Amino acid sequence: MPSSPTPSERAQADKDLHEREAREQATLPYRWTQTIGELDLTIPVPANMRGRDLDVVIAKKKLRVGIKGQEPLIDGDLPHDIHPDESTWTLETVPTNTSSSTTPTCTSPHLHSGKEISLHLDKTNKMTWWPHVITSAPTIDTSKITPENSKLSDLDGETRGMVEKMMYDQRQKEQGKPTSDEEKKMDMLRKFQEQHPEMDFSKAKMG
Repeated sequence: MPSSPTPSERAQADKDLHEREAREQATLPYRWTQTIGELDLTIPVPANMRGRDLDVVIAKKKLRVGIKGQEPLIDGDLPHDIHPDESTWTLETVPTNTSSSTTPTCTSPHLHSGKEISLHLDKTNKMTWWPHVITSAPTIDTSKITPENSKLSDLDGETRGMVEKMMYDQRQKEQGKPTSDEEKKMDMLRKFQEQHPEMDFSKAKMG
């Protein structure tokens, strides 16, 4: 039976995973962030683009964004359902990157070129982090998402409590430790044992 990784080995593995994810995400023609209930992404486009030049389709389980007459910048199935009516997109002007000012005719979507498509997707399931925007894209490890970068403080009290419990249970499972529900049952059994020392709990099972 293989031994469990040491804290330093686990930290190095986490670092390697983070670096690999960063490299994979950097190759995408868009940037994205998410909270537990919403997802936002931005796609740089040439500065001369107008709304009528764009092809944007936001459906319950699919997303397509691109410039008419060209290959889509993003096109595929979403990993989970969204509310199309509550999801939006806009074409926004952004400060031009001076480093690319010497090549004003460049239309590469990977360069900051003066405008960007900004999309906001409203998740149907408000208790799920997405590993990617579309199923064909590289994934991130959602178990590593922390309260800070998921804007946990923005959630209402009940939802926040559920999310914190879910995250705690995920960490416990990764470490082979009992979940919060299992801990609660064990704690109740301990207290009952203390109150009833005359009873035999040696064969008690937690389920």
